[in-house]
Amino acid sequence: QQLRDAGIVAFDKTGTLTEGKPALTDLILDDDFEHDEVLALVAAVESRSEHPIATAIVAAAEKAGLSLGAVTEFSSNSGTGVTARVDGRLVAVGSQRHMSHLDFSDFSEAIDRLAAEGKTPVFAAIDDRLAAAIVVADTIKPTSKSVIEALHGMGLKTAMISGDNRRTAEAIAAQLGIDEVRAEVLPADKVEAIKSLRQGNRIVAYVGDGINDAPALAEADIGIAVGSGTDAAIESADVVLLGGDLKGVLNALTVSRATLRNIWENLFWAFGYNAVLIPVAAGVLYPAFGILLSPMIGAGAMALSSVFVVGNAQRLRGIKGVTS
Repeated sequence: QQLRDAGIVAFDKTGTLTEGKPALTDLILDDDFEHDEVLALVAAVESRSEHPIATAIVAAAEKAGLSLGAVTEFSSNSGTGVTARVDGRLVAVGSQRHMSHLDFSDFSEAIDRLAAEGKTPVFAAIDDRLAAAIVVADTIKPTSKSVIEALHGMGLKTAMISGDNRRTAEAIAAQLGIDEVRAEVLPADKVEAIKSLRQGNRIVAYVGDGINDAPALAEADIGIAVGSGTDAAIESADVVLLGGDLKGVLNALTVSRATLRNIWENLFWAFGYNAVLIPVAAGVLYPAFGILLSPMIGAGAMALSSVFVVGNAQRLRGIKGVTS
């Protein structure tokens, strides 16, 4: 019932609107560092992380045949980055927020260019010196744009919640035609982002797949978990989509609207039918017309009403989902 009344559908970005399988595309180096040196150190640190970006960096190092050093003193700051020592060298990997004390001016042009392309670089600092901007691209799912367009066709607004910087998030939202963007959102702040989308008493549906989406899925009026996502997300959701196809969101909305419409049809029939025939069965027509309703006919009419209601409900079995 709530899903039928949803006013806005918000999406997590990584793994929901995108494939969630990023690949390393560029390593933009400071002049004082070498490509293989930086990649090996960064991959060693990221080998201790389960983040999709970390997986992409480690895969790139393995493909290049680089050996990874011993990692000690590993620490993670959720949503911003990781820090560790690799063979005694201090290595930090993450967002600008993770290493805000460093000077990013040498990378400002690259940052602006990548943001305009809808890409978010992560940065590597070695021995407290900024060494590289690492570009990891995550492909948008083929169905994402068409799903957003279909939601607009249903009269719904759309939003995207992302940890990317604002320029990057807005570039991706523009590609998909998304109405509202909540950018630079840490995992712990997603609940507040959901609350902000409720302005104007809107009912919010949230679609996510990751462990850090679980609180937001629970907070949303309707939490929709992508079935290919984590168990934590699935347990927190009200609706679970089979597989990772976002067209399931459209199918859930279609079924919701059709079911509520069917319920109102059955209520209208049941009340209307009984409002007419119960007085007849009670003899309201007898004084004027001498008409009485036989108990057998009354029983048959009551059964017919039930058959109609059940038969109308069976029409829901014929609802066709979106398949292409």
